[in-house]
Parts: sequence; C-alpha cells; structure tokens
Amino acid sequence: MKAAVLWELGKDLEVRNDVGVTGLGATDVHVKMVSSGVCHSDVSVQNGTIPLGLPAVLGHEGAGIVQEVGKGVTTLVPGDHVILSFTPACRVCRSCMRGQSYLCETTFAMMMTPHFKVGDKTIGGMTGCGTFAQEMIIPEAAAIKVDNDIPLNVVSLIGCGVMTGVGAAVRLAPVEAGASVAVIGCGAVGLNALQGARLANAGTVIAIDRAPGRQNLSRLFGADLVTGEPGSDVVAFVKQATQGRGADYVFEAAGSADGFRLGAEIVRPGGQLVFLGKVNVNQDVAFRWGALMGEKKITRSSYGGARPKRDFPWLARCYLEGKLKLDELITARLPLQRINDGFDAMRRGEGIRTVVLPWD
Repeated sequence: MKAAVLWELGKDLEVRNDVGVTGLGATDVHVKMVSSGVCHSDVSVQNGTIPLGLPAVLGHEGAGIVQEVGKGVTTLVPGDHVILSFTPACRVCRSCMRGQSYLCETTFAMMMTPHFKVGDKTIGGMTGCGTFAQEMIIPEAAAIKVDNDIPLNVVSLIGCGVMTGVGAAVRLAPVEAGASVAVIGCGAVGLNALQGARLANAGTVIAIDRAPGRQNLSRLFGADLVTGEPGSDVVAFVKQATQGRGADYVFEAAGSADGFRLGAEIVRPGGQLVFLGKVNVNQDVAFRWGALMGEKKITRSSYGGARPKRDFPWLARCYLEGKLKLDELITARLPLQRINDGFDAMRRGEGIRTVVLPWD
C-alpha cells in the first residue's frame, strides 16, 4: 500500500508503494483511510520542533472505515465509520476515570507501538497513528465511531484542529454566555476557537491575526472585531473593546513567544488564558511579570479538553446540523502522492487545511 514516510528531519516525505501493516493485536482495529488533514504539528515533526523517532509515517488527523477488528474488540465492527484520536480514551485508567481522557495513560503505549513495515523494518506512526497511509492499525480506544451518514472526506478535521479549538472554548475553559473572547492566531485551531466561542454564546469575540486573508475568514467563523495588522496596538484595541478590562478568555493559537506574551497582556484580571499554540519543547518563553498578576488563570492544552467518545460524535452532528463549519476550513484536497505540496503550503502560511485523499 501507499504511505508517506519521514526518514530524516528537514526532508520531504517519501511516498512509497511497498509499506505494509503489522499483525492485528487483540484490541486493535484495521482501518482503511478515507481522508487525513495536514496539521501544523506534522510540519513541526518534520522540522524537529516536536521530537519523534524516525523513520515514521506521519499524520494524526484522519477518518476511515473499519476493515477488521481484533478478537478482544467489543465496540467496533467492520464497516463502522471512525474518526481517529491521537490520544486514546481507554475509559478505565485514572485519567479517563477523572474525565481527563486527553491524558489517557495508555497514550505512551500507543505512541511507542510500531504498526507499519517497510521490507523487514518495522516503523512507527506519528502519535501511534500515521494517517498519511492508505491503511493503518490503531487501538480500539483511538478509533471513535460516528454515524455512517457522516462524510468522512470532511470530518477527519475533527480529530485534531477542530477538537482542539472548539473544545478549548466549549469544554476546557468553558466560555460562559456573554463572556468576551480574544483569539490570537487565526489558522485552523484559532478559527475553531472562534466558532467554539460562538457555540458557547459568547459576547464580544475578537480575532487577532496579521494576515488580511485570515482576518476576513475570522469574521466568517464568528469574530465581531478584528485586529493585528502590522503597527496596530492590539493591547489598546482589546482594552477599548472590553471597557478597559481585557478579555474574559484569551486563546493563543499562533504558537509563538510573542503570542504567548500578548495573551498575558490582554486577558483581564481574574480571566483565563489558554495556550493552544506551541514552540520547540526546549525553548524558554519570558513574560513581563506584571502581566501575570491579578489572579489570571493560565492553562496549556493540546487537545481542548477532549473526551473523544463524547465529543467527536457531537461535533460531527453539529456539522450536519449546520452549527459547525468544516468545509470552509478546507483550502485544498490532494492525493497522497502530492502530500509534500500540502506541507509546503503550510510552511508558507497559505490556506487553512489541506486534506489528503490517500486512494486518489
């Protein structure tokens, strides 16, 4: 089968025709992929910002159809439609029992278990997934069933960018009706934080981004006010829009030290700042101490407080009911053979999401 393999940091992915999958474990499922989104985290693995053992099949945001299941699988059968979660939800570990599925204690085992083969070499998949492949093996707990009327060529985006952004506003914070919200960085995660704020019936919603195209998109996804163009005084803008207080909730989705610092400056005393973006895991980020005063609550989240078995089906139904925009996030659809074009576009800051169709 075809799969896109990263062999070296900083190099293009190699699309090969000779990649296989390992045998099916008792609690594993074999999934035929229908679509996969190119996420900024994939580029971060490619450039070394996120460490990952190589070689590996990249991709962690996908959807597909179950082909076969292990003998111990009880919740899925062949033919089921699934969205893949890069964090499993075993529902029995301490974290899952506390409602923190995004910290599931089986995550490490999933990440470290290789399920692909190239010749006689066994290789892993990103976060234990590897969605840039035509087929894959994944634990039952990471394959989330959705209704079969859900269009799998679209809802793969729920598995990362949508869940992270919408979840941060609706599940993690959660934003109260009427609260003021500011979102820094209006890429896929930021746009979803905007529409999450709207789902939560937020009051004034402010989008902050330098790019005019993303500023325009932010209005489509729920922003009332937009700022961030070069030379603008964002702090003053947000303070003026919030009666001098600062925003009740700030979601940083730009993934930069400047964005983190800006978030601390524009959240009100007693408000909540959520870091959704990321920089290199070894990078130090400095703050003006006064910006942290005033009982501000700071949270770092990689998955928007996700409980995948609860949230993925809910998000999929929101899409079908017209409450959630997904098609508007997709700026290109590419066959697997052209996946490096999607990575190049992501690095250039072009578009929002490229969806890879592995069988085209």
